Amino acid sequence: MRMCSIASGSSGNCIYIGSDTTHILIDAGISGKRTEEGLNKLGLSMADVSAVLVSHEHADHIQGLGVLARKYHKNICCTKGTRDVILQDGKVGKIDEDLFSEVYADEKFTIGDLQITPIKISHDAAQPVAYKISHGTKRCAVVTDLGYYDDYIVESLRGVNVLLLEANHDVNMLQVGPYPYYLKQRILGQRGHLSNESCGQLMCKLAHKDLQAVVLGHLSKENNLPELAYETVRSEMVMTDGACEKLPCPMKDFPLYVAKRYDVSDIIHMG
Repeated sequence: MRMCSIASGSSGNCIYIGSDTTHILIDAGISGKRTEEGLNKLGLSMADVSAVLVSHEHADHIQGLGVLARKYHKNICCTKGTRDVILQDGKVGKIDEDLFSEVYADEKFTIGDLQITPIKISHDAAQPVAYKISHGTKRCAVVTDLGYYDDYIVESLRGVNVLLLEANHDVNMLQVGPYPYYLKQRILGQRGHLSNESCGQLMCKLAHKDLQAVVLGHLSKENNLPELAYETVRSEMVMTDGACEKLPCPMKDFPLYVAKRYDVSDIIHMG
């Protein structure tokens, strides 16, 4: 199994996950043309994709969905709440309702040889979820737009081998930045986004000897920098590593990457 970010950030999100025989996308928040170009760089095309899994209905996760649905007629997997908003608001144009397959938090389903588990998340959307994907003994997850984490999130993600996790903003940059007060409060709230610091603290709870890589994703264009996200998350992990002898792996050497905003990131192979 392998994971690759085709694009990740507040400007648009599209993540590829696949095995030798099954290929899926999580979110379609960039144009259909960019999605196709990203897949081409992986040696694939939309013809190879079995389904698009949608986390929630915000534009940076679905703005290319209508084009892909009308052109390629691919299965769209999402919760009922997400589907209803997509169909009702019409922002991505008309989509055939028959293309949608309803998914339920904590209920596994399969696409080809991939097993998928939706995970409830706290975000200001109708019925948002993250996704955990398994293939054989390998597991990965894509978790963005997370207002906060709790024991449920930790338990849901425990044991994954590769994780793409939101590091949306630096709190100080957000607080002194140009956003209006209400938007700052939304982002900082429990239905907003995960900060760099919170991302690092969550990682400390998920570290284990078989955790192969962590990719920081969904960075804010206005309130974060790739270098700042990397250093802040790394610092949180290293500080906790030094303070807790029970952590099962050394964090100072931990494989940590930042997903590219506008381009395809490196492929991570699980195995």
